[in-house]
Amino acid sequence: MVELGVENGEEIGRAFDRPVLALRRLVEAGALDFPFPGEGDTRRRWSLLAAHGRRDLSLARLVEGHTDAAAILHEAGRKPVPGAVYGVWASRAGGEGAVSDDSRGVLTGTVPMCSGAATVDRALLVARPGSAQDATRDVLLDIAVDPATARPVAGSWQAAGMADSETLDVVLRDLPWSEESVVAAPGFYTERPGFWLGGAGVGAVWFGGVLGLWDSVVANLRTSRADPHKLAQLGALRLAVEQADAVLTRAVDEIDAATAPAARALARRCRCAAESAARQALDLSPRITGPVAFARDAQLSRRLADLQVYVRQHSTERELADWGEQALDGDSGLGS
Repeated sequence: MVELGVENGEEIGRAFDRPVLALRRLVEAGALDFPFPGEGDTRRRWSLLAAHGRRDLSLARLVEGHTDAAAILHEAGRKPVPGAVYGVWASRAGGEGAVSDDSRGVLTGTVPMCSGAATVDRALLVARPGSAQDATRDVLLDIAVDPATARPVAGSWQAAGMADSETLDVVLRDLPWSEESVVAAPGFYTERPGFWLGGAGVGAVWFGGVLGLWDSVVANLRTSRADPHKLAQLGALRLAVEQADAVLTRAVDEIDAATAPAARALARRCRCAAESAARQALDLSPRITGPVAFARDAQLSRRLADLQVYVRQHSTERELADWGEQALDGDSGLGS
């Protein structure tokens, strides 16, 4: 039915009790050495991301962070520390983020929503000098994570969805850094083309979450009575899945053929398509399965909760408005 996310859980690694344990085992096995985006095999990269999302969105969030870190370092001409589990901690939503004290060579501040907060060995941290007013002076650092100087804040994630991704605020207490920690020049993190290609890859993970819901819905419906109304809703869900898959497949073909439009526009297209499919899946899935499935199918309930939370990092109206403005400026991206 789909071209992306066709690989099942058995092909990407055996099942584990906790996503954080699965992440480390996958890194140790070399199973997360994904192709880099925009270098000819982006289809394979997105297919693997979608496959992890289809299996477990909390694990997929950790996998996406680790593989994104590897891609960022590659784009900067550097390599990850062998065997290290990585995260990318760059958020400033609801917190001040990492603040660098250049005179003392330390980082302070609270970095919100750090996935794998108590698990990763190293993090790519976006640090802003205390005197800076915007992202143009942000410096990307490759830092070893030590709980003594990078302390996860227990209870800073209260949502049931994505709880297993260990996404917590992290308080930096004089976390040391040096010139060797600096990955690239100020502004590199957001100005590089891979910033938007990485954002598009997150859309592939969301799409995998939609596929996971599809799997649960179909499995439940096969064990119950499928009346015409439920079948119609199942058909609507399938259409949403196939539409999102078509958008992602077209985009990845453009990237791999080196004919992609501006990376930002492409990322917007992929994320909007995946988020739209997720919204439809979140609406249709409970209507198809009914209340009994929520009481008896823990995986279905978890997938619904995880996807609901994960896609909310997408600013839907803002992205769609920007996309609409682009069309009015003469670049609709549609055939004449």
